[in-house]
Amino acid sequence: MKNVLNKFEKLSNILYLIIVAAVLFIAGGTALSVFEAPGGYRMFVVMSGSMKPKIGVGSVVLVGKKQNYKTNDIITFLKNPSDKLNDVKTTITHRITEIHNDTGQTTFVTKGDANEASDPEMVTKGQVLGKVILSIPYAGRAIAFTKTQTGFILLIVIPAVILIYNETLNIKKEIIKIIKNRKNKSNEK
Repeated sequence: MKNVLNKFEKLSNILYLIIVAAVLFIAGGTALSVFEAPGGYRMFVVMSGSMKPKIGVGSVVLVGKKQNYKTNDIITFLKNPSDKLNDVKTTITHRITEIHNDTGQTTFVTKGDANEASDPEMVTKGQVLGKVILSIPYAGRAIAFTKTQTGFILLIVIPAVILIYNETLNIKKEIIKIIKNRKNKSNEK
């Protein structure tokens, strides 16, 4: 019976670590889609199939700011310079097909790999949020869901409360152990 309990405890610890890692990934991904991390890194969710097969729908892309971009770089940019980052529909991830510097301002012609035609609007350097460094398939669905009120509560708030409660119980157990050990030592004297 003790062996079964040990296995159950190990399994529950592994499950707990997986949940903690998932919550941290989702929370971090959600934060990085709005706020820039040191080094200019951000995460975004790809919401269309325009970059298939390279980047699928629901993928998360990690982008980093660069000084210069070149043809064939995959970049994430704002649809419009005045857009806000808290809406997943304001960013586009496409490949640079041409670079122009006609008016002294660098602009890019972009195109999704799965699209037949280039994007209708030129992208200014100011709209570019960064070059895609890494793509993680399917992980973006959870991050996009956390940007809804229901998703935020279900995937961030509730797991965080459970983790905090669990850690509080663990701290309480350790404090009780310390107090018992001190009492035992003082009784021995």
